[in-house]
Amino acid sequence: MAVFVGALLVFLFPLAYSPGPGNMFFAAMGARSGVAATLPANVGYHVATLVVTGLVGAGFVAVLDPASSLFLVLKTSGSIYVLWLAWKMATSGRANAGGDDRGAGFLDGVMLLVLNPKAYVIILLMYSQFAGFAFASTGERVAVISLVFTLNNLLAFMLWTLAGDGLGRMFRNETSARRLNLFFASMLAGVALWMLLG
Repeated sequence: MAVFVGALLVFLFPLAYSPGPGNMFFAAMGARSGVAATLPANVGYHVATLVVTGLVGAGFVAVLDPASSLFLVLKTSGSIYVLWLAWKMATSGRANAGGDDRGAGFLDGVMLLVLNPKAYVIILLMYSQFAGFAFASTGERVAVISLVFTLNNLLAFMLWTLAGDGLGRMFRNETSARRLNLFFASMLAGVALWMLLG
């Protein structure tokens, strides 16, 4: 079991910690509103991750073929959603300036996972690469993969959120906050473009 988990973590490391829709979103939200404001979205994202990964592994949800029109719809929808988040960030001022900054909610996190084509590709890769390891049952293998994937993602997102929060603390006045918002909005827009074209 330890060898399996270690191999899975090595496989996931570059995928989970590299910039992607989730990492960029949580870094941007951490910079804008602080770590605490991102917690509902983080919970939503990772509850959805655990559920979707488990359902895919159990065969209840088929992973879409990247060449299918349904995958194109998912990719386009995800890109539009991330662009919308980027627009919201670009047009906002300093966090808490008007006292109405609620951060990101649980459903924002769920939607970010559900509309993230990178997540489905990683889930497909995980199950195809680690299907050969011996487990007592398929259910046990699915449970271990789903849990390790989710917890590893949670750690990656928290690190990106903390980094964003640290950066954001240096830019809390209105002018510099606007610049930081525009920087992260452009990063999110770049991720949306990558999602659409990649």
